[in-house]
Amino acid sequence: MVLSDVDIKKYIASGKIQFAPALQADQFGSCSVDLRLGNEFNVFEYQRYPFVDLKNPVGYQDLMRKVIVPDGEPFVLQPSDFVLAITQEEMSLSDDVLGRLEGRSSLGRLGIIVHGTAGLFDPGWTGKATLELSNLSRLPVALYPGMRICSFTFEQLSSPSSNPYRTKPGNKYAGQQSPIGSQLSNEVSKLR
Repeated sequence: MVLSDVDIKKYIASGKIQFAPALQADQFGSCSVDLRLGNEFNVFEYQRYPFVDLKNPVGYQDLMRKVIVPDGEPFVLQPSDFVLAITQEEMSLSDDVLGRLEGRSSLGRLGIIVHGTAGLFDPGWTGKATLELSNLSRLPVALYPGMRICSFTFEQLSSPSSNPYRTKPGNKYAGQQSPIGSQLSNEVSKLR
């Protein structure tokens, strides 16, 4: 069952869903909360590598360059570009609540996609959300740190997970504070 704004506020008050910094009134929707864009981006260095080899132990972070955008300055997302970004807010979920990252209609209508496939945040998640930003339009779009960039909905599980994400052996992204590139090479390297 998707939580309403009333229930989201109850879950926040009880500590089952936590945000730091605390959310402002304009970040609440009828059954979601909006999170704001952070100022750190990871952009691919396309000229350094001709392709991504999933069996190559080169860290995917090596394929990317960190860009810090000062408050008030734009990050211009070029057409057909793909970058990783981070939310300003850190989120923690109890062991019986899951979160779903959703795009915002107003940005989608400009061609901005905030996630490709990584929309599920497991029970027990803690950290900032990495955003998979893409620009599907033919025009560059200026994005500003602090703007509302995505929304989250929440669902109550039938019982607490016996394997919450933050304590799951081999979790790759728990506690992240900056956009972390893919850690898939850790899995694929075991295929050798």
